[in-house]
Amino acid sequence: MAACVLCRRAGRLCNLPSWRKDFIKAKHVCVKQEDETDDREGKKGEFQHQEASLQGQYRLYYNPTSYRQSVWNSATSQSKTDNDEDEPSHSALAPFFWQQCSRYSVSSSRHLSSSKNTLLDFAFNKSPESKMPPESKYPKKAISPDVIVDSRAFHKCRPEYASMTLDLTQRPDPIEWEEALLLLQKVSDLKGSMKPADVSQFLGELSRSHSDKMSLVRSDHRFIMLLRYSVEHLRLFTELQLLEVLQSFVWLDMPPFHTVLQLYEAELSLRANQMSLHQLLLAADMWRCIRKQVPQFLHHLYDSVHLYLGQIGVPELVQLLYIMGEGRHCPADLINPIEKLLVRHLQQLYPEEVGAIFLGLFKSQTSISEALVTRIVNYAHSFVEEMSDFSMVNVLKYMRFRYLYHRTWMEAMTQEVPRRAPRMGVKGLMHVALTCSALHYHNDNILMAIAERVPSLVPQCRTKDSCKLLWAFGTVGFPSNQSPSFYPSLIEDLRQTKAEFQRYPEHLLTGLLGLAFVSQFPEDLIALALSPDFVNLAVKRTKLDLRKDLFTLDGVVALELPRWTGPRLSCELREEVAQMLWKFAQSDVCQKTEVLEAEYLLQDLLGGERFVWKRMILPHTRSIDLEVHLDPTGKPIAVNPPSYTATLSPEDRSSNFPSHQGWERKNLGVTITEDLLEQLINTKNTPEPLTPPPAAKPPLSRHHVTDEHGSLLDTGLNLTSDLMEALTKPSNQGTALRDSKGTVKLAIQVTSRNHYCCHSQRLLGLHAMKRRQLKLAGYKVVELSYHEWVPMLRKRRFEKQAFLHNKVYNSQK
Repeated sequence: MAACVLCRRAGRLCNLPSWRKDFIKAKHVCVKQEDETDDREGKKGEFQHQEASLQGQYRLYYNPTSYRQSVWNSATSQSKTDNDEDEPSHSALAPFFWQQCSRYSVSSSRHLSSSKNTLLDFAFNKSPESKMPPESKYPKKAISPDVIVDSRAFHKCRPEYASMTLDLTQRPDPIEWEEALLLLQKVSDLKGSMKPADVSQFLGELSRSHSDKMSLVRSDHRFIMLLRYSVEHLRLFTELQLLEVLQSFVWLDMPPFHTVLQLYEAELSLRANQMSLHQLLLAADMWRCIRKQVPQFLHHLYDSVHLYLGQIGVPELVQLLYIMGEGRHCPADLINPIEKLLVRHLQQLYPEEVGAIFLGLFKSQTSISEALVTRIVNYAHSFVEEMSDFSMVNVLKYMRFRYLYHRTWMEAMTQEVPRRAPRMGVKGLMHVALTCSALHYHNDNILMAIAERVPSLVPQCRTKDSCKLLWAFGTVGFPSNQSPSFYPSLIEDLRQTKAEFQRYPEHLLTGLLGLAFVSQFPEDLIALALSPDFVNLAVKRTKLDLRKDLFTLDGVVALELPRWTGPRLSCELREEVAQMLWKFAQSDVCQKTEVLEAEYLLQDLLGGERFVWKRMILPHTRSIDLEVHLDPTGKPIAVNPPSYTATLSPEDRSSNFPSHQGWERKNLGVTITEDLLEQLINTKNTPEPLTPPPAAKPPLSRHHVTDEHGSLLDTGLNLTSDLMEALTKPSNQGTALRDSKGTVKLAIQVTSRNHYCCHSQRLLGLHAMKRRQLKLAGYKVVELSYHEWVPMLRKRRFEKQAFLHNKVYNSQK
């Protein structure tokens, strides 16, 4: 019925030229329908609405669900809303700005860079929201309330905040419903004789209605008439009256997508140069309380800041950064002034203000200088025990964003996190774990405290919380036996939320890869992730590039689940991603000085290019190795297939499949010899894996066969899928490092500091998984570690060759 009333009353608006005029001036304002309560996971479905047309321009939206419960009826609800917004929302940022965050952020787009401190960087927030099916089609798990924090607690630090913020705990004294009805009747009686002061007063009085009656007020046709009058008088309001009306909208719980709010944003934007800094900050804070994104108004606010730099003290600076964080943007020309202000006022900041500053910088993805960040963290460390859990986590968030490893702070966390974990909520614990993951920081005290707390919080976990926790713990290599209930509880939570992965497939892949790092393989969830429908959804219906994640998961299945009978990726998709990864490797890790030097010196040591093969032995691990084969006497065996090199044109070799530096598909260039056929025929008597040996004997009568991709196969037999499986499938009894001829296959890895947890020799999850799988594939791993090989590069040639000789030939012992 309320919708019908809206439609009837809206029809009368067609005769209001002033309304049309004001609206036309404001219609370019972008209104973003957003429910920030659950940070992407909790986006509401399509709002049902009734609309009346004002020459195709004006719409009145009706959303019954938004009227059932007051959003701002207590400080608790506000705190909960803010706390749920735990990640930056990048949908309002230009593509240019998406890439300006930390090079090491775990929230970056999905790619692999050996020169950056990333593993399989997962993208939860770096791309615009995908257009997904309505949420009602995929019911969400009922989530218990998380631990509530007050994200606006810093407002209590100083009385000066009162003039630039709205205290949501100080709601006006309520009036009785009968009094509200009398006010609405007066609105009807006054009709066209209403003045701007009357409009402001009526809205202010009606905003004092009981929260449970607020929906009735908003749906009353007389209230809609009052909104019409407010728009008629919009240009006649003083700045103070505009702010009073905006405050009334906060207490009235106006839906953030209400079209009337567009007009007020446009008017306040026009008045920005007439308002004081405190008035501008107050208006921005009230827009925040309404939960409406107002980019036009904030643009004018930021432009005005330059005029008031001399008036900005601690409260103005902290509130400005808070507003920037909630608006998810900081203009580039304000970064330098903000840095100077932070330096000037640093020693005057209270603990909660430090947390608010870091949260604003994190949400707005603003990179200030590393030296300044270090100074602020140093200052925060001086009172870390006094900080709230929320502020402490905000410091960690920004350290994660900037990839700032602060030894003293992290050492303090080894004491603070175990002390605080029993009272912390799942979101805070998740951010602590993500920071450890991004900083490659493995500390048993921190991880155990989180692992012991999380199982009891599983009912409060959103899907992304569970998956990010699995990723973070897998990245730093937290073993399952240290906390027997941690991984099983989160895996079971994923099973309970399968439907949500139809909306957010990236979360499932993130969680499964984190589990794979630590040898956890929930086969039912893996089967879901590799099913044709899910693959199609992940590849074609999201804006995130999930192909590499699918490829990695598929490679894990191939090596670690030998009896797998579930779905696999198509050959076409696997080949497409493998080529894409190789092209990237060519331009990145293959060009590193330490890799090139190792390759050339090994070639000299072993006798030429054909004895060293730079390639991606396991393409799904997204990294290269230098492959070397040795016979039982230690003599090098040619491993770079000369027949394949000869069949490619120079152009082909330089693009897709370089000869001695490249990766090529496993089913190319395999020579079928009599010995190999004998092994294939008598597979039951050969428990060791079958690897194609070098051509020690003349092969069977060979002829060139061209496959479907135009590549030449130098073989006398067709390489079927069954034959390839027999050639490459590892033994279930454990893989020997020598084949039937005694050949030793070496995978020589030039590691970097980013392969390990900081200040330790513990491999990160991806690299530990790769070592494990290389052994399954029959390789002996030889490591040229960064702390040995990089200093060696400055020494003389014969010293480097002696070092490599020792590494290669001692590997057989």
